[in-house]
Amino acid sequence: MKRIDISDYGVPEDVARCVEVPDVGAPGAHEVVFDVIAFPINPADIGFCRGGYRLRPPLPATPGAECVGRVVAVGEGVRHTKPGDLVINLARENWASRRRVKADDAVPIPSGLDLRQAAMLRINPPTALLLLSDIVDLKPGDWVIQNVANSAVGRLVITLAKARGLRTINVTRREDVFPDLKSLGADICLTDGPDLPARVREATGGEAIRLALDAVAGDATGRMAQAIAEEGTVCTYGAMSGANADIPIGEIVFRGVTFTGFMLGRFLGRRAPEKIRAIYAELATGIANGTIHAPVDSVYAIEDIREALIRAQAGGRHGKVLVSLGGAVP
Repeated sequence: MKRIDISDYGVPEDVARCVEVPDVGAPGAHEVVFDVIAFPINPADIGFCRGGYRLRPPLPATPGAECVGRVVAVGEGVRHTKPGDLVINLARENWASRRRVKADDAVPIPSGLDLRQAAMLRINPPTALLLLSDIVDLKPGDWVIQNVANSAVGRLVITLAKARGLRTINVTRREDVFPDLKSLGADICLTDGPDLPARVREATGGEAIRLALDAVAGDATGRMAQAIAEEGTVCTYGAMSGANADIPIGEIVFRGVTFTGFMLGRFLGRRAPEKIRAIYAELATGIANGTIHAPVDSVYAIEDIREALIRAQAGGRHGKVLVSLGGAVP
């Protein structure tokens, strides 16, 4: 079987190699074996290869935060999935042609699902969903402000918020993405900058904003805090600036702004396996009816991992880079 290993931490396309390794073997009790169909290259995977991610296992190591696969065998005691089922995997190390995992990590999804979208189901859709449900008790008509609005998560926040009757203020670095975000249902689009809080108040007529979603960190976190209502909440789930979140102390002390963080694994970990499967079933329905859709830039064979990694880090892409096992992904 094929697997991507990194021999060192460094430039991803220089350290990642497609290698032949022994098969994973038959599943034990409460295990599932599945063939990987496709996996995306995510920013976390790039960070993993570089050695800058929170997980830094001994080398050689296999990246891969998500994938879609088809079950080939199940072990004793497995009841929620069977051979032939499509699954996503909650465990890591998915840049491989076959996986053997704990049964609870293999989450079945509908057989007719778009395979490209299914490959990207594991991380970004539940992140957007839980950011809108688990941080603040939002009601229809409430405002949410987010930066990195043109990212995969940001786009999903727009569509999921629209479906729930929430209104969104979407902050980006450039204006040329505004028409695309508006077509998804964005209510207000603004570029980031020092005067962002004032422009937010002008655009909303001073209406209260209860939740800010921040994936930039640094000074951007402070601007988000200044843009929301007293006793509102800023939730940081990323740090694209590479800096620590910086909120003026007055926002916390005098205006009562709450600052918190989000990591998908931590929030899913609060739920029983059947509740997690229910979340993904809801999200799969969203893919099936078109509510949830992420653009795909290109698809590469696993043997071409170097070229795939180079493309995944290039500017001007129009979506995710996927890697296919055994041919094209329809």
